[in-house]
Parts: sequence; structure tokens; C-alpha cells
Amino acid sequence: MSNKILILGGLGNGSVIANAIVDANKRGDKEWEFCGYLNDRMEVGSQIEEFPVLGKTTDCSKFLDKGYYFINTIFRIDGQQDRIDLFENLQIPEERLATFIHPMTYIAPNVKLGFGTVVMPNVSISSGTVFGNGCLIMVGATIGHDNKIGKYCHFAAQCCVGAYTQIGDGAHVGLNATTRENIVIGKHATLGMGSVLTKSVGENEIWVGNPAKFLRMAE
Repeated sequence: MSNKILILGGLGNGSVIANAIVDANKRGDKEWEFCGYLNDRMEVGSQIEEFPVLGKTTDCSKFLDKGYYFINTIFRIDGQQDRIDLFENLQIPEERLATFIHPMTYIAPNVKLGFGTVVMPNVSISSGTVFGNGCLIMVGATIGHDNKIGKYCHFAAQCCVGAYTQIGDGAHVGLNATTRENIVIGKHATLGMGSVLTKSVGENEIWVGNPAKFLRMAE
């Protein structure tokens, strides 16, 4: 019997993860069943693509009592801490955060994934890397070995993270961005799409370009 998942969020990360769960089911992986969204911007009873909005994020406790599991996809470069606070204030127990791994992935046997982490198709994660809770590793991302990655980090499609990297909570690595090994990426930092990062980045800093340079502080 499959465990029932609700996604906090909607179009974007939420909808692509929802469809990845459906695709995993079609491939024979029946661990999880996607049932709908909790979304604060859309009316209860409306639909996101073909799936229903079943409630607001504040309805989590009601769905906890009904046995649902949860994936959080509400992230933003500016205001990231506010989004993390919104999620943590819901007080969802760790064991009710769904860790979804699409069957078309490679994850080394000694990788550690935090509760509520999502690993999308064609991802590769090398040995010794550790993730905190609630990370999203999107389609085709490559994560090197022996990295220490905090909570609520987002790795966009096709990005490549080198080895021996320390990444703080709530960091974002953009589409097709690349990082070298042996650097530190601070809490809530952002690496823009297509950027090539060769040096460490401080907390809340946004870097872009090739080679990546400081752009501004996150708000």
C-alpha cells in the first residue's frame, strides 16, 4: 500500500515533483502516491494541472491526523528565511516528511539524505555526501563526493556541485551552474543560472557569471 503525499506549493517545483511521483508509479515504484497540494494562493477545490488543491498550508495538522506525508517546495531567493519559518512553524514531524527518490537516479550507498528530500530523475550523487532535511535535487543535477549540505537547499536542473563543499541552509544553486571543489557556500546564498563558481560565497550573497562574481545581497 502506497503512502499518500501532499505537496506544499504549486506550479513549478511542486508540479514537476508531483509528476515525477506519478512517473515513478508507472515505472513500478509504488512507495508514494501523490494526492494533491496545500497552497495558500489558490482556492480549495481548484486544480493545479490535473491535481486538486486540498487545503492551505495551515491545514497540515488536519492532514497529519489522516495519515498523509508531506513535501515542501516553497522556496524563494529573496525572503528565503521567511519561507523556511513558515514551513517550520507548521511543526510537521520529521518522520512525516516524505523522502522521494525517483528510480532513474544514482545515489552512492553511503550518501545520507535528510527527511523530506527529493531526488529527481537522472541525478547523480557521489559517495560520502550528507544532506539536511528538505533539500530538492532537481532533474539531471550532479552532486560530487564528501559534501556537507544543510537543510532546505535547492539544486536546480543540470547543476554540478564539486567535492568537499560545505553548503549552508537554504542555499540555491541555479540551472546549469557549476561549482569547484573545496569551497564554502553560505546560508541562503544563491549561485545564478549558468554560473561557474571558483571561490567561497558568504551568507545571503548572490553570485552570477563565469567566473561568478558577487551581484548583491539577498533581501
